[in-house]
Amino acid sequence: MGQIRIGVLGAYRGTSMINYCEQSSRARVVAICDKNPEALQRQKDQLNDPSVAWYDNFDSFIEHPMDAVVLANYANEHAPFAIRCLEKGLHVFSEVLPCQTMQEAVNLVEAVERSGKVYAYGENYCYMAGPREMRRLYQAGEIGEFEYGEGEYIHNCAPIWPSITYGERDHWRNNMYATFYCTHSAGPIFHITGLRPVSVVGFEGTKNQRRLEGGSKAGQFGMEIITLNNGGIIKSIHGDLYKNSIWYTVYGSKGRMETAREDAKMGDSGRIYVNSDAYAGEYGPERLSTYLPVSDERSAAFSHGGSDYLCMDEFVKRIQGDETADTIDVYQALDMFLPGMFAYRSVLQGGVSVAVPNLRDKAQRDAFRNDTACTDPHVAGDQLLPVFSKGTPEIPESVYDHVKELWEKEKNGGDYVKAAMTQGSSKK
Repeated sequence: MGQIRIGVLGAYRGTSMINYCEQSSRARVVAICDKNPEALQRQKDQLNDPSVAWYDNFDSFIEHPMDAVVLANYANEHAPFAIRCLEKGLHVFSEVLPCQTMQEAVNLVEAVERSGKVYAYGENYCYMAGPREMRRLYQAGEIGEFEYGEGEYIHNCAPIWPSITYGERDHWRNNMYATFYCTHSAGPIFHITGLRPVSVVGFEGTKNQRRLEGGSKAGQFGMEIITLNNGGIIKSIHGDLYKNSIWYTVYGSKGRMETAREDAKMGDSGRIYVNSDAYAGEYGPERLSTYLPVSDERSAAFSHGGSDYLCMDEFVKRIQGDETADTIDVYQALDMFLPGMFAYRSVLQGGVSVAVPNLRDKAQRDAFRNDTACTDPHVAGDQLLPVFSKGTPEIPESVYDHVKELWEKEKNGGDYVKAAMTQGSSKK
């Protein structure tokens, strides 16, 4: 198969995927869609490529001759667009998150199954150097059977909130519950081990003052304690705590692997430490390794530690027929996301353990076909959930006016574009 023709929905966050197509001999971008004329113009000026078609509405965009679509639009709107692309016979690369309701999850799975097309979930943290190497080592049996792991994605977004919400009261970030954005923390552990969730207990940071000041209504952070199908347990934490942190650790029956802490200034999530022995807990002669995995030179200029390049490259290789390509399929995408969704249901029920459905099993889907429970009033209908467990806060319009003023200043200074490109907040 020749070059894959790719269309991109989302001109800001989609920049990384567009840049991939510019660098790779495997793919080329043929169409870009965004409802924001300013976003389109900025991308036009940057690309200066007369062969690319430009669209301001999805209905026209999807008719363009192409093989695959990158969905880099709002994080709570991916599933409906993915389903339309699959029904059109297009392969799909979906940015995080895969869906926002169980009804969407069921419909997405069945659309993938009917289409026979490649669906790849762009959880780029799985493709960072540390987690990627940990997956290789785990699959090779280096630390034995998984027993416990932790994933940590702490991102204090307060300084960039105007750049990624634009002062919009109804922006998805202002209305997401505390455990919604969970796949950067839990996702790499699922990808490393290949295991799936069976139950979860959720926790919500009950303080939210910093969020309220920016217009967000949720708790400050979310946490999931997830039990897996082999009995192992994951602790996943994510949110807007004070100090940014990306960190992963995995304990097995004969060893442990973890990435470096950022404060150690030893390569952050790109460095790993591996302790292992050959005796599954008998503590024979222990091997200790600490190293920076070899990186792909082609990915060096890409954001998120080069992972934006790698996850796209694996997607394209899969379309071209490479069965060994390391893509995250729709089932694992939901394994990564559903623990966060059901963790919030756990929170709303007082912290009880809640079963996480396995949507590989067709028998489990029927119970959720009409489940639209979420915090988005445009989707939830009469199943609308509060954004905060104590009740959705009322935020004065003056807060959003102030955030919008800050955004206008940042936009004119160029900082907004950089933040939007790297934070997945592109307007569709």
